[in-house]
Amino acid sequence: MTMIAFDRYNVIVKGIAGKPLTIGGALARIAFIWTLSTVWTILPLFGWNRYVPEGNMTACGTDYLSHDWGHRSYILVYSVFCYYIPLFLIIYSYYFIIKAVSAHEKAMREQAKKMNVASLRSGEDANKSAEAKLAKVALVTISLWFLAWTPYLVINYSGVFQTLSLSPLGTIWGSVFAKCNAVYNPIVYGISHPKYRAALFERFPCLNCGGDDQAQSQGGDTQSQATTTQEKSAA
Repeated sequence: MTMIAFDRYNVIVKGIAGKPLTIGGALARIAFIWTLSTVWTILPLFGWNRYVPEGNMTACGTDYLSHDWGHRSYILVYSVFCYYIPLFLIIYSYYFIIKAVSAHEKAMREQAKKMNVASLRSGEDANKSAEAKLAKVALVTISLWFLAWTPYLVINYSGVFQTLSLSPLGTIWGSVFAKCNAVYNPIVYGISHPKYRAALFERFPCLNCGGDDQAQSQGGDTQSQATTTQEKSAA
């Protein structure tokens, strides 16, 4: 989610001054994300904290009930690098995204008023508006990510600082909210992201979401091509 926010920041705030995202750059970011995730995942296997069964006894999580600082320090450092820093970077990116979009829209309205026209929209401005819509989609997804992982953070901190009494039933909600994140993220993109819908229709026509106009036109072109081919074969 942080990388998505950086990409939206690069496209909307920097504009043509920003460095375009290449396939190599995308692969490098993915590799960085997986490497960082792997490091934090395997550290408990080498003695810094440990994995223990959670309250419902159907999944494992970090040990946030042990009182020694070897276990507590992992929870605290992990939360800083994997929760607070990404959240801060996301908020930073979207603050300037919203600021840039607002300034652009204000300048467009003022210029249109000076020229006595209703709108100054052009192809470039339409693209910028489309990018703003994609930024809103990413913002919704990040908000859902925040809702997904905050309960886990509260539960872990409650165990580390012994501020709340945790019951086995209460600890279930952290894992439920966190694991649901992997379910509704694709749904949000599938419903709200036009480029995602177009790509999905192109590769898996049976999974087309929302009847996207572009997808429908592609489908119509495909059908017409198939009809033409059949007519030529018949001839």
